Amino acid sequence: MKTILVPLGNSDKAISTLQYAVDFASVTNAKIYVIQVYSSIGPAYAMKKMDSVLEKDSKEDLAFVLSKVDVKNIEIVSKTIKGQVTDSISRIAKQLNVDLIIASAKNISVDSSVYLGAITGGLVKHTDLPILIIPKGYVYKPIHTILLGLRSGMIKRLNVLSPLQDFVKIFNAKVNLLHVTTPNNTEEDAILNSEFSTIAEHIINSENATVFQGVLEHLKEVNPDMLCVIRRKRGFFSRLWEDNRIKKVDFESRIPLLVLKGNL
Repeated sequence: MKTILVPLGNSDKAISTLQYAVDFASVTNAKIYVIQVYSSIGPAYAMKKMDSVLEKDSKEDLAFVLSKVDVKNIEIVSKTIKGQVTDSISRIAKQLNVDLIIASAKNISVDSSVYLGAITGGLVKHTDLPILIIPKGYVYKPIHTILLGLRSGMIKRLNVLSPLQDFVKIFNAKVNLLHVTTPNNTEEDAILNSEFSTIAEHIINSENATVFQGVLEHLKEVNPDMLCVIRRKRGFFSRLWEDNRIKKVDFESRIPLLVLKGNL
């Protein structure tokens, strides 16, 4: 993990998220790209003036965030970009050959019932890059224990677990795998792929209505520093295919959440 992308949103959340990314990069020796995306909608004759104002505001916001973060000795490249937020972030991530995106759970949303806002939710939905989602105000600490929660033991894409293996190697972390059987499970879901067995230090089997309920049941027992899930259309992020947001009632993590690319 040598290249990290940090998309910024609300300044208050952005400061803590970027500080987490810097602290994380100080362990992995990664380079950080920080981007602030702005867009304007309005009559064509007013666009140029509006763009100028928004660009100026974005640069000022970016400079403010950077001034509030202890950058240590980490190389940080920052830039403001005009465009549609999710598309721009995904495009830049691909151009820069980014290894990991670190983002805030809620970039802008003021709705307290929302866990995953539209921007980060859109990234989880549309990008194939691993995304580390940081709760507001969360302070970095070493990742010694990881809880990997899943419903299906199948793997249908190559190298799905590679980012998690990187975390294990970097932090010498132990993975506790929680395999949850729900009413929607099939016989195939019950069979655990050998890649899961190889990476897991411990395997916990649980029966619950949802994977989220299984995680809640075992969270205190495992006491992880990070939660890891795999993006699938059925499971944690099924709501993303209806909307780019996830309500706390459907899923929430109060520790960093690593989302790996699963089936689209």
